[in-house]
Amino acid sequence: MPAAAFSHVTTWVFDLDNTLYPPDCRLFDLIELRMTDYVMQVTGAGRDEADRLRSLWWARHGTTLAGLMREHGADPGPYLAEVHDIPLDRLSPDPGLARAIAALPGRRIVYTNGAAAYARRVVAARGLEGLFDAIYGIEHASYLPKPEEAAFLAIFEQDGLDPRRAAMFEDDSRNLAVPHALGMRTVLVAPEPEDAPHVHHHTGDLAGFLRSLVR
Repeated sequence: MPAAAFSHVTTWVFDLDNTLYPPDCRLFDLIELRMTDYVMQVTGAGRDEADRLRSLWWARHGTTLAGLMREHGADPGPYLAEVHDIPLDRLSPDPGLARAIAALPGRRIVYTNGAAAYARRVVAARGLEGLFDAIYGIEHASYLPKPEEAAFLAIFEQDGLDPRRAAMFEDDSRNLAVPHALGMRTVLVAPEPEDAPHVHHHTGDLAGFLRSLVR
């Protein structure tokens, strides 16, 4: 059982999209459509090319926003407001997950490459409001995205957490490389496991995994 591997943890860091809700909600599909629309506006590219650029920038820079900022000088504020202006009717409250998070000892935070305001909406839609001590968006890292080390360091410094006594839950394994290097316990939250040295644990059932840590 993994409980012993987390006995030292005093801060629990959760990604948002496809982590605090299951990927089969397909919520991020709506965001990606808006991202492609925004790339079209900024670059003048057609949809197919804009979609290619969106994927390219995500791979190269960590987020589409980082690509827009670095290659086109885009203003991050309007971008974040527009791409996250989506309905959340695909989400529903998850009382089991809420109980599992509430039972975790210590500090609990959300850290997302999205906007903090959007993260608060998602947290509320999942019935997790009031369970987190802080919610950090990409704006809190001066728009630097995960997986960049400077982004993690900026958030962790603001929060005052000690990575050696923290755990990170993420759906994107590349975003676990820096936390692992900093001494965090890392958990990949995804349908399928990934054999990577910076992934300590895998789960397709976040609530169940968290329950196993506090029994």
